[in-house]
Amino acid sequence: MRILIYIHSLENGGAERVVSNLANYWASIGWDITVVTVASQSTDFYVLDPTVTRMCLDLTGSSRNVLAGFARTARRAQALRRILQRVQPDVALSAMHTANVILSLAARGLPGLRTIGSEHNFPPKAPMGIIWETLRRHAYGRLTAVVALTQECADWLGAHSYAKRILVIPNPVAWPLSSNEPRVLPAASCPAGRQILLGVGRLSEEKNFAALIDIFSRLAPRHPDWDLVILGEGPERQALTAQVQAAGLAQRIFLPGSVGNMGDWYERAALYAMSSHFEGFPNTLVEAMAYGLPAVSFDCDTGPRDIIRHDVDGFLVPPGDADGMAAALDKLMADEQLRAGCGLRAKEARERFSMKKVSCMWENLFMPEPAPYPYQLKQSLD
Repeated sequence: MRILIYIHSLENGGAERVVSNLANYWASIGWDITVVTVASQSTDFYVLDPTVTRMCLDLTGSSRNVLAGFARTARRAQALRRILQRVQPDVALSAMHTANVILSLAARGLPGLRTIGSEHNFPPKAPMGIIWETLRRHAYGRLTAVVALTQECADWLGAHSYAKRILVIPNPVAWPLSSNEPRVLPAASCPAGRQILLGVGRLSEEKNFAALIDIFSRLAPRHPDWDLVILGEGPERQALTAQVQAAGLAQRIFLPGSVGNMGDWYERAALYAMSSHFEGFPNTLVEAMAYGLPAVSFDCDTGPRDIIRHDVDGFLVPPGDADGMAAALDKLMADEQLRAGCGLRAKEARERFSMKKVSCMWENLFMPEPAPYPYQLKQSLD
């Protein structure tokens, strides 16, 4: 099987991690894999298998106006089309909405090529403006299929695009995780013997880490042996650091930045928390559970409710319910036996979202299909 994967970059991000994991897995089973990005390879955060062919359009940059934006999109589509003609893949797969639109334009009229787009956000929570919304609506109808991460996303695409075939395929979890640079050891921030409540994600408004810091500040006096660690980088760093300082908890709340050795941090932590306003399908939540961490998350759109089994391997809290989040965390922080039981069940994520299981879903989609089947089709993950 010859697969070409197109994405904007391989910088540190959820969709980028999924692309890298899938590319490496498919290369490991002997497939011919090419990964194409708009951005230069010098921006890569994730490491690809040496057998994966790496190509770049080197066409990054912003547009001054709408006409310049159309011209830039056209250049990217033309450059990708030339690569498609040269590589001649059986399947071309794109990740994220702009890449999906560009693949649709680039592949138009190429005989025998199966084109598959994949959404990695819940579109209503990440509006793109009328131009890109219109392009997506029509471009998705020219793709062989579109993959959504959750049923909610599939339902939305079915109602708001002309996609002919929509399937739900979750992100896979790679366990154990590989270790890349930058490697930051947990011991550099967290003294031995301390319990760690862990959060991971971009330090941006949608991740709502300000709420998590506030909740931990309320719990800290009740749990003097616990610390909070938030891994990631982003525009909210200064505000979050100021919040920690104002709470007087600089010795108990740590923001070490982005790390490439996530497995070490999951192994060191005792509990995982997700405070996001919205998600697509949170990779870090699945990873944490695969490492045996019980999890507490706001039941935001979308993803957490497809991952956490409430009162089995963690707890779901109504969106924005800070008191509910504090109560769920307090319950787990106070009860080592409860954490152990939930953590044991959390490890079932390794199989529920295994690379092999999720890859089989993709492989079934790659096969020629005489007729589209409805987007309501969803494979069981339990």
